[in-house]
Amino acid sequence: MDTLIELYDERAIENVAGAETFLPRRVVYLCPQEVAEDRQLQEKLREFFASRGHNMKIEFVGSSLYKADRIFHQLKSIVEGAGDCAVDVTGGTDAALVAAGMLCQAAGVPTFTYSRKQNRFYDISNAPFADRLPCTLSYTVEEFFRMAGGTLRMGRVDNQVLKKYMKDFDGFFAVFLRHRREWGNGVLYIQRISRPVGEEISLHAEGSFQQKGERGSRVYANPGLLRDLEQLGFLKNLNIREEEWVSFDFSSEPVRAWLRDVGSVLELYLYKVCVDSGLFRDVISSAVVDWDEATGHDTVRNEIDVVASAGMIPVFISCKATEVKTEALNELAILRDRFGGKGAKAVIATTEPCGAAARHRAAQLGIAVVDLEELSEGKAEARLRVIMKADKTL
Repeated sequence: MDTLIELYDERAIENVAGAETFLPRRVVYLCPQEVAEDRQLQEKLREFFASRGHNMKIEFVGSSLYKADRIFHQLKSIVEGAGDCAVDVTGGTDAALVAAGMLCQAAGVPTFTYSRKQNRFYDISNAPFADRLPCTLSYTVEEFFRMAGGTLRMGRVDNQVLKKYMKDFDGFFAVFLRHRREWGNGVLYIQRISRPVGEEISLHAEGSFQQKGERGSRVYANPGLLRDLEQLGFLKNLNIREEEWVSFDFSSEPVRAWLRDVGSVLELYLYKVCVDSGLFRDVISSAVVDWDEATGHDTVRNEIDVVASAGMIPVFISCKATEVKTEALNELAILRDRFGGKGAKAVIATTEPCGAAARHRAAQLGIAVVDLEELSEGKAEARLRVIMKADKTL
């Protein structure tokens, strides 16, 4: 194929699947005018293709979003003299789709689409090469962000370090379940007696049995929790002296960070569940996506607790140590749609029971819920399998 015309879509996966499958010499994106003027976004897409080993010529043509006649004439102009040419109508606006239909009827240009549900390409008209063709593409988490113009940064967790601790995460979560009701205060106490001195962060912690809490309250050491963490191997040299003084050593810097963050235990547990399930090619904990280069803004950044990828399907998991709120559901839905479109999955996991109202709102947004009951019964992996079962890419 010499030239592939792509109808640009806000969902990044719609813009790359056809080009990566049929590998034309040239790809022309018929896109909104703001995209045609965004050099940084265009360069990001070129970098994505280059990182995948492709050197296709990439062009962007600004077009109307609503005027089908105008789009038709632009398409016709691109096709003239383009040689072996085809149109991918997977993405694009309604007007662009109408214009592509007009072009197909007037010039007989091969036209095809991609079905996320079936994970196949289909011949719309004069494109037998695409009919029922399986899509064998597979992306890492980083590649899903890169195709959308983002840059994956290291978040609160060094994912290379996690492999060393995988054997501990089930036990860590079991400790949490035993002390769930007092977990927040337990973490707060650990924070209070392990504050850094100046710029130095020490693995040693010590302080009085009771510490200042929040808003004038007091927070007390939890001997049972501390002893369970010592038995797990996360704490060493634990000494609790007659409800007066506590001292211990964190086993490592990562452990220190996890025990000072109330939400880390659920994130680490679900990271391990995803890895152990064998469902995913790639799993990242604490994925931070930087949009500075793509948008020109200084503070555009998103963090997702756990992101996994399987073939063409990204899965976004938000972990909450509180009740599920509408704001969290809305934010998760936006991220899912931005990166993966219709085929992406979103899961919200909470260490609290999830009420009917929150479940209803999650269902409206197409977000799966994993709550305390399923987590405490060890059903998280089974839920993931149900969530992913419908996709043919697995």
